[in-house]
Amino acid sequence: QVQLVESGGGLVQAGGSLRLSCQASGSTFSSRGVGWFRQAPGKEREFVAAISWSGSSRDYADSVKGRFTISRDNAKNTVYLQMNSLKPEDTSVYSCAAGRTGAYYYSDSAYLYWGQGTQVTVSS
Repeated sequence: QVQLVESGGGLVQAGGSLRLSCQASGSTFSSRGVGWFRQAPGKEREFVAAISWSGSSRDYADSVKGRFTISRDNAKNTVYLQMNSLKPEDTSVYSCAAGRTGAYYYSDSAYLYWGQGTQVTVSS
C-alpha cells in the first residue's frame, strides 16, 4: 500500500515559481513510476509530467515542457515538480500518482495510488 501527500501549492503571480512535493509512505514507492496530473474546474484531468522509478526517464506535456522539471529522491520517498515561468493557464489542482510498475505512463488509468491534490493558482 502506498499513500501520497502533495504539498507546495499556493498563489503566485504570473512568471513566478513553485515547487510541489509528493511525499509517499510505503516501502514500494521507490520502485514505482510516478506521474503528476492536473485538473481545472470543468475540465478533464490532464497529464503534466512523469518519471520512472530510477529517475532515468521522464517526460512532460508539451504545454509545460521547458518550464517544469520533475525529479525524485527515493531515499526520501519524495517526487518533486519544479514549476517555473508560471502562467494563469497553469491554475489547477495538481495531483501525484504512483503506478503499478517502475515505468511511467501518460494515462491516468495506469496509476494505482493517488494523493488528494494541491491547489496552484497563478494570477495575471
